Amino acid sequence: MAAKLNLDIGVRVKSGAGVRIGELSRRTGVSERSLRYYEEHGLLRPERRPSGYRAYRDADVAAVRRIRVLLAAGLSIAQIVQVLPCVVDDDDGRLVPDCPELVDELVKQRDRIGEAIGELEATRGNLDVIIAAERRAG
Repeated sequence: MAAKLNLDIGVRVKSGAGVRIGELSRRTGVSERSLRYYEEHGLLRPERRPSGYRAYRDADVAAVRRIRVLLAAGLSIAQIVQVLPCVVDDDDGRLVPDCPELVDELVKQRDRIGEAIGELEATRGNLDVIIAAERRAG
């Protein structure tokens, strides 16, 4: 059974084809600047109209949703460039890995996050001790 990542980040998909960047921004809630950034990194590949305007497809709306979920999961843009081709949406709109090697990378990312959480909890504990000592002394 494939692991499922279920993060509702509020990106809604509407029907339509060939929309401009402003419309994609409205549909996804993602700024035009971020959409251009995604394009610079090859995460989105809009068609160019003769006027020079970008034309995004419905598939780009879904791609933006996947990008946002992966960002929310703690992956960097560089990591997303590598894993985006390996994730698909299931029937419930959740992301599932489509490449076996992706799961190993996600486990490594999850473990790094767990280590960072442990370090932050230790730091918070140290601060609690210092604060408690100061309150007793004061």
